[in-house]
Amino acid sequence: MKTFLTAALTAVGLMTCACTSQGSSATPQATVTVTAHAQTAVTSSPPAQASQPAGTAPAAAPAGAQAPAPAPPPAPCLTRYLGAKTGLSQGGLGSTYVVIVFKNLNNYPCSLYGYPGVALDAGKPATEVGLAAAENPATPRELVILGPHKDANALLRIVEAASYPPTKCKPVATQWLQIIPPNQTVPIYRGYTSTACAKPVRILTVDAVRPGSGG
Repeated sequence: MKTFLTAALTAVGLMTCACTSQGSSATPQATVTVTAHAQTAVTSSPPAQASQPAGTAPAAAPAGAQAPAPAPPPAPCLTRYLGAKTGLSQGGLGSTYVVIVFKNLNNYPCSLYGYPGVALDAGKPATEVGLAAAENPATPRELVILGPHKDANALLRIVEAASYPPTKCKPVATQWLQIIPPNQTVPIYRGYTSTACAKPVRILTVDAVRPGSGG
């Protein structure tokens, strides 16, 4: 009987050891492999500007380029294409002031620049008496573009011959006004009654030509 109990106890001990040994061992777990992928950072940025098509960019001006030269003024007015007459006349302080009016008779513009030549004439043919008009320096030259059938003017001052002693003046009655347009040589004659000094006394002064009829 004793032998039977010893054998039974031995068997129970073996079973206990087996169970204990089996419970303490770790069951193999499935290995989960995690692969980390680097995230690409996405940032918001303005879209790139579209490049300008070739050939559309403005061309740069060449170095040293100059603006186009202005058109030259019209040619001087020729006597044969001009009319001349006396306009407004007014006296005062021993002088008479007479406006000389030029008209462009042509269908094309021309130019007047400077002072006309003016003298008092007598007889037939007309003969100049005394000195021609002096230029009035208080009226500087001005380029006047005279369009077709347009007017320009110059003011003439005639000092009364009676303002001078007869021996110094030698007065002579005149019937003509001799007018030479600026930069021309051919005169225009207009009837005008006055008195000139046959001796070298300056009684005429003329202004530079200005636009308009002067009246």
